[in-house]
Amino acid sequence: MRELALHILDIAENSISAGADRIRISVEENLREDRLTITIEDNGKGMDAETVARITDPFITSRTTRSVGLGIPFFKAAAEACEGYFTIQSQPGLGTTVTAVFKRSHIDRMPLGDLAGTLQTLIIGTPEVHWIFEYRINDEEFQFDDQPVKVILAGIPLSDPSVMRYIRETLRTGIDKVRQKSLTPANH
Repeated sequence: MRELALHILDIAENSISAGADRIRISVEENLREDRLTITIEDNGKGMDAETVARITDPFITSRTTRSVGLGIPFFKAAAEACEGYFTIQSQPGLGTTVTAVFKRSHIDRMPLGDLAGTLQTLIIGTPEVHWIFEYRINDEEFQFDDQPVKVILAGIPLSDPSVMRYIRETLRTGIDKVRQKSLTPANH
């Protein structure tokens, strides 16, 4: 994968496959500590300790469509290649939390990519899931929770073109505002 947003998409799809109906995606860029942290937390079926211990093996997967699972091992390798680390915390019946930490300035760190587009795809493609997104750079933060949007829409599908446009623009604008505010010299 060429961008971290695609790793987020892959891990979120794992969460959906695990029966999650609430998924929180957090992206934090800490400029002071030169760290980028990505966390995907779900309330899916979870995994036992044995499965968690094996899950970073590229030849282990719970999918039935193919016998090789590369998403988690590649995400782990990407973090470790950038002086970071990778953790999975999970309990059966309680869900899973995947965290990847990168040295933000590392020359081999992939770009974040199209976060807004990735999140829009997840939100619109799985309207039955409660999506929460948090993006932070230092002290500036943007949060998007799709539940209030769904309540206001009162049955209008998320795939309606005007709703799709609203979601994408809200995400893009929120992310861009955090980036603009945090990159001013006073906020470093």
